[in-house]
Amino acid sequence: MIAAGGTDDGGIGTSFTKVLGGIEQADLDDGVVLLCDLGSAILTSETVLDFLADDVRARVRIVDAPLVEGGIAAAVAAEAGGDLESVVRAARLAAGAEPADPAVPSGPAAPSMAIRTVTLVNKDGLHARPAADFAKLASTFTARVTVNGKDASSLLAVMSLGLTRGMTAEISSTDENGADAVAALADLLQSGFGEK
Repeated sequence: MIAAGGTDDGGIGTSFTKVLGGIEQADLDDGVVLLCDLGSAILTSETVLDFLADDVRARVRIVDAPLVEGGIAAAVAAEAGGDLESVVRAARLAAGAEPADPAVPSGPAAPSMAIRTVTLVNKDGLHARPAADFAKLASTFTARVTVNGKDASSLLAVMSLGLTRGMTAEISSTDENGADAVAALADLLQSGFGEK
């Protein structure tokens, strides 16, 4: 993560030079996500994109998202090995946009394929570090998994549940191949993250 906020003389605002330098420093050929939460930052970033080579511009995305929440969510997605679009999606979710649930057929043929309910045993529950470990593990599976109805791969969604010791977490997936993911995530919660 590269900070590129402020003007060249240290004032409040956005610097073309800092944004361009940040892109150059962060670009490792996998892509760069620019988090901007002010209109002027978006305008400056769009101007910077106009000056980039076509191949670099193709792998840079501007996301209007809160810097702290978006940065955390994007960093977890990147650390979990997510591609550029996964990192963009994670940052956008931090802005409060919930992913649309896939269409689920109505009637009795639509129950979850896999469900496990786990009681949290670690001292502080799903605080930042265990929640990040949980979301990171969830991100490694192709199956969509939820915890108490929230996207298990979204750090902010997991932390928003406020799960503490003694509370229960229902991990579920309606994907046909979701059983392994549900089992792995349930086992991680039962392990107590080494904090028992």
